[in-house]
Amino acid sequence: MHRRSFIQNTALTFGALTLANQKLLSLLFEDPWKITMLTKNLGIFTERGGTIAFYLGKKDIVVVDSQFPDQSKHLLDELKKRSENPFTLLINTHHHGDHSGGNITFKGIVQHVLAHENSKKNQENSAKQNKNEDKQLYPDQTYTNIWCHKEGKENICLYHFGAAHTNGDSFVHFEHANIVHCGDLVFNRRHPYVDRTAGASIKSWIEVLDKGLAKFDNKTRFVYGHAATGYEVTGTSDDVKAFRDYLGNVLKFTEAEIKAGKTKEEFLKATLIPGGEEWKTDGIQRPLGAAWDELTTK
Repeated sequence: MHRRSFIQNTALTFGALTLANQKLLSLLFEDPWKITMLTKNLGIFTERGGTIAFYLGKKDIVVVDSQFPDQSKHLLDELKKRSENPFTLLINTHHHGDHSGGNITFKGIVQHVLAHENSKKNQENSAKQNKNEDKQLYPDQTYTNIWCHKEGKENICLYHFGAAHTNGDSFVHFEHANIVHCGDLVFNRRHPYVDRTAGASIKSWIEVLDKGLAKFDNKTRFVYGHAATGYEVTGTSDDVKAFRDYLGNVLKFTEAEIKAGKTKEEFLKATLIPGGEEWKTDGIQRPLGAAWDELTTK
């Protein structure tokens, strides 16, 4: 079939489809990844895994998180089309594979990889346990509480306020743009994973979010690691406050059920967290199980 006839026939077929089927078919012709520019120089990349942020400076490129190897390759290919500058820094908000698994794609490309010191330890421990050390690119730079560096007009600062989603989470603040990448410190209307094997604490997580809210302001734009379907991976301090309150309700509900004499098995059959009704996604057992263990383990 000639190309012109194919296009005409495809257009006729597409026009005859229902709206729902049109949307489904359109997805087949679209790239599976998406880049959204938040400012002229700062954008986010979404595909599979935690949200990636990137900064296209006049002399260099900075990337926050790396998803998985295939996704990082897509990101690198796209950014190389937008800038010929070198990749100077890759930041990991924490060690989980959907945020650091793509680091290996940056090997020989990026000058430095940066993360909190606990994040590096967690990445190393996880790789040893999973026997995939050869697929890792570990941070060669770490920090303890605060790290800041000037990149052209942009000043990038990392803050670690304590244990939360893990014991090595970072807020990454692009001060000039006033944009903060939260990593998995915020799940927007999606039940979170609480990695107690890596030092997570829901009680401390709430305090960490309070410290973040105090550090940043009402004009700050936040980037979240994950969001439920129908919700954005960017937003305002209202989303951060909502997630903080959700975590508080998780602990409150768990404590009440423990006092009521419920067994853990009975408790994990819950389908709704009072006060957290906006969180309707699958995976409610993740935070509930973690909260139970946190409140019952001495």
